Amino acid sequence: MINVVWFKRDLRVHDNEALVRAAKTGRVLPLYIYEPSLWRQEEMSCRQHDFLKVSLEELNSALHELGCKLIIKTGDAIDILRDLHVRYGISHVYSHQETWNGWTYQRDIKVARWLKSQDIKWFEVNQNGVIRGLKDRNGWAKKWQTQMAAPQFLAPKGIESIGEPSDAIEVHPNRSNNPAEILLKGGRKEGIGLLNSFLNNRGEYYTKKMSSPLTAYDSCSLLSAHLAFGTLSIAEVFQAAENRKIEIQTLKKSERSKWPSALNSFLGRLRWHCHFIQKLEDEPRIEFENMHPAYNSLRCDTFNEDHFAAWKTGNTGYPMIDACMRALIQTGWLNFRMRAMLVSFSSYHLWLHWRRPAIYLGSLFVDFEPGIHFSQMQMQSGTTGINSIRIYNPVKQSYDHDPDGVFIRKWVPELAHLNNSEIHEPWRANINTRYPAQIIKEQIARKKAADSVYGLRQNNAHHHSKSQEIAKKHGSRKSGLRTMQFNKQKKQPLFDPNQLKLPF
Repeated sequence: MINVVWFKRDLRVHDNEALVRAAKTGRVLPLYIYEPSLWRQEEMSCRQHDFLKVSLEELNSALHELGCKLIIKTGDAIDILRDLHVRYGISHVYSHQETWNGWTYQRDIKVARWLKSQDIKWFEVNQNGVIRGLKDRNGWAKKWQTQMAAPQFLAPKGIESIGEPSDAIEVHPNRSNNPAEILLKGGRKEGIGLLNSFLNNRGEYYTKKMSSPLTAYDSCSLLSAHLAFGTLSIAEVFQAAENRKIEIQTLKKSERSKWPSALNSFLGRLRWHCHFIQKLEDEPRIEFENMHPAYNSLRCDTFNEDHFAAWKTGNTGYPMIDACMRALIQTGWLNFRMRAMLVSFSSYHLWLHWRRPAIYLGSLFVDFEPGIHFSQMQMQSGTTGINSIRIYNPVKQSYDHDPDGVFIRKWVPELAHLNNSEIHEPWRANINTRYPAQIIKEQIARKKAADSVYGLRQNNAHHHSKSQEIAKKHGSRKSGLRTMQFNKQKKQPLFDPNQLKLPF
């Protein structure tokens, strides 16, 4: 009989509770199941695939040091587990509790049913502070803090090898679409290097520099993909940041510079990271449906394919929008404020339902994390019923975060010849250029969208009642259940503005 450790989004041997527990109970087969059906989902891309392959190679090397190897099997999870059970006899399956996309959610339901039919026990451990079976958010933050502070699990000293061959991982079907400039590279070594450089050098001005695409590439942690694939655990990142905070506090006040603010901001975003994943764990349907049903009537009549195509390719006529989209296409990463701006523009100015833009953006993000992604898509599209409506003005964002047009000139070379007074609003320059005209008039589109959303909220008793239910289930609070406060004029719930801040 063997115990199977099913690696999913925990591609490491350090601080891996499932691996440690399995190693204490008998022979272990470390297994990664490569599922072609999963990688054929629209939100899955070759850029994520490349990150996975490097991470699996390093995981195999780490297991080799423990005396075994990673067994990779390609195919359907139940078929693979059934075959292993016939040949070895599976006593237990160990894995972490996975909160991921709808495909994996349905797969786990089927696997659980099959394991139960075979009298095989499946132990799923918590790895990121997300709580399964949570009734409401009371006390969630305290429980999260406790788990993050718990001792990390040290890798087993040795694991008996099982002579089982591995399958080759297929080439991703869209391999040719992966550009060479992808920023985030896979593997635990890369993740450790980024963590150390952020905490000891790059992150000093994190609080101030995270918002602008000019400075975010250097000043943000760039750990998001490593947390998404589990090459690092969120607990070890949290504890490393806490230890660095303690170290900074021993310095003279004049020597601390901006580190205390940066570390506090970063630690807060680690909590928000799990806060948003918890939403999808509690309500998997929000990957596909509006969180608040009152918004089902919005953006449902038409979907402008021309607007969608222009937005997808960075040809909307708005320089900051287009520069951000083109940068994302080429690098696979974008800082959070600019992600929010892209979603806001598609949802409000272009009046596109969030679902198709969400799938497209998911395929571009190396760090695609469904819990954060779909929760944020709804939040930035105004369909949660519990968050303030924030419609980003792309022209103002351009002036604020790229005042000299450096970022725009890099990613929209058609505008490189314009001066600083022209590059943010090229339509005012009256100069012939290959750059497209504005796809919409910003002020008109913004007002129309705001009127539609606020009109739905005003004097709507059902909206208010349902929002209260959603707030109880999903609303953020550090302890206890907060009384919901509303903007008296617009019947709009007021929540902590930090809900917009995440650790990208």
